[in-house]
Amino acid sequence: MEKPNIDYIEQLARGDAAVRKTLVDVIKSEFPEERKEYFESFEKKDFKKIEENVHKLKHKISILGLEKSYGLANVYEHNLRESSIDGSKDFEKTLTTITDFIEIL
Repeated sequence: MEKPNIDYIEQLARGDAAVRKTLVDVIKSEFPEERKEYFESFEKKDFKKIEENVHKLKHKISILGLEKSYGLANVYEHNLRESSIDGSKDFEKTLTTITDFIEIL
């Protein structure tokens, strides 16, 4: 499984530690709430809301360099439009990977 990284964040920061810290802090503060909202929507089987949650989370997936996972999230998002949860397990594994990663950032 691919591993998250902050290479893109480093590119955006251009060596500015304050910018890097701000971007990391945004991910660390937003991701847990977005993850929580995803699971709440999933529990309620609210496909439209789940799709919205996945769409938001895809940005974090991309920023953390998880290209394969981003592709899987795209497929999952499309499946949700068809009221299908195919791809949820892989998506949720990605969320766990990110959770573990941001805890050590």
